[in-house]
Amino acid sequence: MIRLSIEHRTSYRYRLPVSLGVHRLMLRPRESRDVRLISNDVRVNPAATVTWAHDVFGNAIATAALQNWSDHLDICSTSEIELHAAAWPVFEIAAYAASYPFRYSDDEWIDLGSLAMPQYADPGGRLHSWARAFVRGDVTDTLSLLKDLSIGVSVWVSYQSRDDEGTQTPTGTLDRGWGSCRDFAVLFVEAVRSLGFGARIVSGYLYNPDNALAGSAGAGSTHAWAEVYVPGAGWITFDPTNRSVGGANLIPVAVARNIQQAVPVAGSFVGMTDAFLGMSVSVRVTSNGG
Repeated sequence: MIRLSIEHRTSYRYRLPVSLGVHRLMLRPRESRDVRLISNDVRVNPAATVTWAHDVFGNAIATAALQNWSDHLDICSTSEIELHAAAWPVFEIAAYAASYPFRYSDDEWIDLGSLAMPQYADPGGRLHSWARAFVRGDVTDTLSLLKDLSIGVSVWVSYQSRDDEGTQTPTGTLDRGWGSCRDFAVLFVEAVRSLGFGARIVSGYLYNPDNALAGSAGAGSTHAWAEVYVPGAGWITFDPTNRSVGGANLIPVAVARNIQQAVPVAGSFVGMTDAFLGMSVSVRVTSNGG
């Protein structure tokens, strides 16, 4: 177990005062067997009315309603968590799902729903063909297949940090041969979905105290990865950016069908077309011992 402090600051600056609209915040770490949330505090400047709800995936959503005109907007989320994820997890996969292909139960298939359906067009079946190349025979070990595919993403695609908004399409990432952590996650999720697996995008934080992992310039950063549903084991974490399995260095905030549903801060303003000066984001993830 390790105890971590997370500070996530998002700042917007405007050339002159603007009318700030409602902002949707996904900043509260998602509790699970591996993550215990000790505290979370979200502060908004200028002052806002903050209300909380859960979305369809069970993520905690804060809605900040701002009343005043302002030339700035600062949002700071601070959290304390305990991370219990094992560095080398063992997965108790159901016997019938240990080899691929396998069939989800009727209930699982219904409940997975769109999480098992590709979300991007695949012209000519290129993505499916790329993913299918990792299937080593008529019967393949399920976990080995998923590990190979996760590693295959980072072999095929070079990591490159991107500050611009949006995510590349899976085939676009294959064509370019480079991408950010969110591009890696989307490519992996769409590839496994094309093989019939249920999968979801995860956004959150990467704890990287030794600067040994990709996706962080310091001890911590925002990060994106994936989870695949395998009967018996449940949701298995894969970080294709770092070729890892399990959540030992990962603090989830949101799970989603599509990465656009897991944006940490989203909102709008009304003002002059040239009013927006810029946005900055800083994330610190530090250990408090444990």
